Amino acid sequence: MLGEHHDLVHEFPEFRDQIHALKVSNSHFARLFDEYHQLDRQIRRIEQQVETASDEYAETLKRHRLQLKDELYRMLRQAVA
Repeated sequence: MLGEHHDLVHEFPEFRDQIHALKVSNSHFARLFDEYHQLDRQIRRIEQQVETASDEYAETLKRHRLQLKDELYRMLRQAVA
């Protein structure tokens, strides 16, 4: 979906508290969190045609964002368990 927000709090509202706690206490989570959000901003800029990129490059960014999201979700689930 074009221009949709994919930030983690919108994606996983049930983990709002865990997201904050892990950002503060886990440097690996914090680094992945920042990388995820930088990618999300870049993808939104491409989708909104603020920046130009080939379709192949945009799809590569989206796949990387999805991989990061999966890893962050796994870390959030482990934090709750």
